Parts: sequence; C-alpha cells; structure tokens
Amino acid sequence: MEHCCDNPCLKYEDGNKVCTNCGTILGQIFVEDERRAYTKEEVNSRRQTEPSWRDFGPRTILPSSKIDSKGNVINGKKGIMFSRLSKIQRSLVNSLERNFWEAKPKLKLYASKLNIPEYIIETAWRIYMEVAKKKLTMGRSIDGFIAASLYAAIRIHEFPKLLDDVSDASMVPSRTLFRSLAMVVREILPVLGLDYRPISAQQLIFLFGNRLDLPEELKIKAIKMLKETSKKGSLFNGKDPKGLAAAVLYLVAKNTEFKKTQVEVAQAAKVTEVTLRSRVKDIKIILD
Repeated sequence: MEHCCDNPCLKYEDGNKVCTNCGTILGQIFVEDERRAYTKEEVNSRRQTEPSWRDFGPRTILPSSKIDSKGNVINGKKGIMFSRLSKIQRSLVNSLERNFWEAKPKLKLYASKLNIPEYIIETAWRIYMEVAKKKLTMGRSIDGFIAASLYAAIRIHEFPKLLDDVSDASMVPSRTLFRSLAMVVREILPVLGLDYRPISAQQLIFLFGNRLDLPEELKIKAIKMLKETSKKGSLFNGKDPKGLAAAVLYLVAKNTEFKKTQVEVAQAAKVTEVTLRSRVKDIKIILD
C-alpha cells in the first residue's frame, strides 16, 4: 500500500483515493461495468433495505406518516398512537439540535467535494457549533456559516484551498460567504483561541503549479523569484496574493517548454487577465 504520512487513512471520495489525515490524493477510481436495473424484479433485487442512520442526533426517528416499515397502512388506535409519539418527539428536539441536524451533513458534503482532511473538518465543526450556540444564524444563511466555518478551519490549518473553491463547492455566493466569514473571524475564533492565517502567495504557487501541471523545479524557481521580489520592494502590500503567485508562475514558465498562456494561468488562479498582466508588469519593474 502506498504511504503518504505516518498514519495513512485512505478513503474513496469523488472518484479519488484520498488520505483523510494529510489530504494527499493517491490515485483515481475508474468505475466500469455499472449495473442498471430495467425491470421491476431487478429493481427489487438490488434495492438497499438496510436502515440509514444519522451519524449525528438521535438514531430512532418516528415518522408522522401512518405507514409501517413494510409499507402497510396503520389504521385506528395504532395510527393515532404513532402520530402522537411523533409529535411528542418533535417537541422534545430544540432548535439548536435541528440546526445541527441540517448543518452536519452539509459540512461533510462540502468537505468531501474539496477532499478536506478529517482534522480540518473537526475544527470546522467546533467553529460552527459555537456559531449556532451564539445564534448568529438567526435571520442569516445557514449554508453561508457552514461554508465560512469550513474556510476558517482551512485557513487555521493553512491548507491550500481558496475562498472561491469553498464558494463553488457549497454553491454559496462569494459575497454571502465573505460576510459570514467576517463574523466568524471577529466573534468566534477569539472565543475558541484559534488564529486565522491569511493565505500567502508562496502557498498558492504549489496549488496553481499543480493545476497547470508545472514541474517542481519551476515551482521552486517561482518561489525564489517571489522572495527576491519581496526583498526589493513593498509594492505588493495589500494586493491579492493570487495575482502575485500567478504572475511569478507565468514568468518562470514563459521561456520554457511548459509555457502557458495568460488565459490558462488566469483561469487556474481564478483572477482576471488584467490583474495578471498588472502583476507581471510590477514584478518586471522591480527586478529590472
């Protein structure tokens, strides 16, 4: 078995073989010979009849419908009794628990799409639990705070993922996500004693370099150019690190066999071509 860290934990997520402890992708899964059901007999023979339990909250959920586990209709006193028991159970569940029931599966879904390691998911859940306890979600988007908690955990552990990546995976608008993230950073992280670390251009070089299929020597060369640029001027203070990382990668690959167009680099970095050209021009002025 391939090893990627001291304690590998391999899972299959979104067609990839992923280590959930370090986030390394060890391979892809190619599905073939998929069985399809065309007749009623085939559907019944392949149907999954095992109960699907929640991994969070109470396991036994009494339905309000008057149908038993075999599909038979419950009539008379038994139907009234089950309806009453279902109503009592719903009344015993408070709004915080209902919030958690909705949030936990969504958090796992977003993390699965991004191949986020388990330890980051645990931190994100800690953050979201505090958000829900402080009732910050009242009148606001729950999805926005779930995505914001996940991105805050990503930044705390300095994992190479962008805000745009989380926005795309959660289908939460960037504006909503940014607004929720601001509240999480301001009101939640200090309470939990967690430090939010903004992503640096150096971290993004490896992320964008992988997206562009650039060799390791070019990524190292890009980092050296970035350090040299930082020593010679403070022109990039307050600038988006995505544009800076994209610019140095474009420059180091420009005169090699791995040359990329401005469109390709801009798409990989999720910046505009205008921003890319501006950062390239700034770097050339400093290094010349």
